[in-house]
Amino acid sequence: MGYDLDMPIPERLNPSFSPNRPTAPPRPDPVEAARKRLIVALDAPDARSALKLVDRLDGRCQWFKVGLELFTAAGPSVLQPLAKKGYSIFLDLKFHDIPNTVAGAVRSAASLGVRMLTLHAGGGPAMLTAARATLAGIENPPELLAVTVLTSMDQAQLSATGLSRPPGDQVEILVRMGLATGMHGYVCSSQEVATVRALTGPEGVLVVPGIRPAGADTGDQKRIATPADALQAGASYLVVGRPITQAANPAEAAEAIVREMGEALDA
Repeated sequence: MGYDLDMPIPERLNPSFSPNRPTAPPRPDPVEAARKRLIVALDAPDARSALKLVDRLDGRCQWFKVGLELFTAAGPSVLQPLAKKGYSIFLDLKFHDIPNTVAGAVRSAASLGVRMLTLHAGGGPAMLTAARATLAGIENPPELLAVTVLTSMDQAQLSATGLSRPPGDQVEILVRMGLATGMHGYVCSSQEVATVRALTGPEGVLVVPGIRPAGADTGDQKRIATPADALQAGASYLVVGRPITQAANPAEAAEAIVREMGEALDA
């Protein structure tokens, strides 16, 4: 059974969220809805390169992902220009450490004004519980996303780490564990998103990387899908990096992906 594409993304993640505003607005234009569900990965070596790309993509999307490469090179200050321009920020640092350390990192990240941030589900239930607890009492906190199995991992890669079960089975185990700790957000590949959606229900925030338009180079990604397929399977947001950022014209590439997403939402 296909995913209900009319189901809205959680209202708390909408850029214009206000707890006093009605939460059932009319269905938006599919293309504009797609712009709010596309996350462009700013995997750039420095702040200057990243912000130049942001300017080239002006108006093409609402979300930008800041990951390990850019954050390590530029630090938290790189987030300020994005927030000032009104973009939503997905901080993808994949915290994975003892519970107390991760709780502190989550607390620090929340103070930066980001809207979503990641931690590895493999850190275990105590780590996930500590991370969630540190956000208690914070007004409009970021959405925590538990990373399940990286999209660069296939069966051979997973087996090399000592896990002989298929990636899909491992994802399901991690999601069930996360749900038991109260986690609602997950990062998973398109191959598992339908299963994860069935487990989380409509409240789940499912972010899917490894998105490749038809004919695009897969690079180091193993478990991939087209934008339309990922949305139809149940994704809340799609993360797209190299097909946009390494394109000859990033704005045109982003617009093509948004149109494909819009067609899927309108189908």
